[in-house]
Amino acid sequence: MSFSQFAPDDSVTSNQEVVSTLWSTDDATATAFYTSSTQQASTLGDFYLNVYTSDPQVNTSASIEMSLAYGDSRGSGSAYFNSAVDGKSPTRDVYGQFRTLILGDENTKFTFDTLATGSDQIAIISFARSQYKQSLYGGSLTLVLSGSGDDRLTLTDNSQTQTTAEFIQNTQYYTLISGSQGTSVTQASLPSGSYGYVFPSEGLIILNALALAQPYSVGGLGITWNEDSNATVATAAPGYNYNNRILYNAITLGENFRIQASETVSSRYFFCRVKNSEYNFTSNPTIIDANGNLLYATLINNPVTYPTAVGLYNDTGDLLAVAKLSQPLQKDFTKEALIRVKLDY
Repeated sequence: MSFSQFAPDDSVTSNQEVVSTLWSTDDATATAFYTSSTQQASTLGDFYLNVYTSDPQVNTSASIEMSLAYGDSRGSGSAYFNSAVDGKSPTRDVYGQFRTLILGDENTKFTFDTLATGSDQIAIISFARSQYKQSLYGGSLTLVLSGSGDDRLTLTDNSQTQTTAEFIQNTQYYTLISGSQGTSVTQASLPSGSYGYVFPSEGLIILNALALAQPYSVGGLGITWNEDSNATVATAAPGYNYNNRILYNAITLGENFRIQASETVSSRYFFCRVKNSEYNFTSNPTIIDANGNLLYATLINNPVTYPTAVGLYNDTGDLLAVAKLSQPLQKDFTKEALIRVKLDY
């Protein structure tokens, strides 16, 4: 077997952004959502609620699309771990987790633009890592939330109108605004700040719970979050954080959640240059006799081969990749070939 070594200019690398639907159903928009009663009733249900786009009770291989959570820096809205210790609860832990992740400071609060004093309450949509791939695609979001009655609020991100990238610490974010698929609808600023933020590289949407609690007449949904004390929560909603369910109901009743994922696919192109004097004799041992003579005399002066694949090897002769040709390529001393091999990773 013969080999040809690549020269430095025989390969080149390129990067391309690939955009695809986020949902495992391959639908651009998700309109139906399901939860698992087993997960909700477990200890994990105190912290978050897993959401599917197909019924996990029927489809046992259903993928988790996202998880919903509610955080309160004061610990309100969920039962305390220990009734004798005020404020220590799942909602407090959830708030602290995302505060540390995004803000990097356990003593600060999410401010949501005009709300300078900070908000004690957040609602979180966290997409499964396998679903959003590398990043949420800016301008693809349409999230319809439904409150009491027929009141509906449609949210998108402001990535299409941002003039410069904005960051909290080292994490890029977009601001949630009223509109769909990156197109905004003019609206006065809410008294409680913006609707929240989208963190594309983290696969996160953090909603301003106070903004959603505002009356519909001023841009909110009138959502009544559970801010009860430990005793009331433990009695009214045992076994899970009821605010997670409130967020789930708002998304489910909205029946319209459109978002796309994006990832950068790196490709390396190898240009396999086959000169006229190369690869004209087959390496198949069945064409020679026991004495090493060619069985077909025509191949002595006019050899012809029909390559069907290209193998890429390292310096020690290990086969690393195989590229298949769409059809056999005729090769003899009168022909040269340039075969482009593409590797995606």
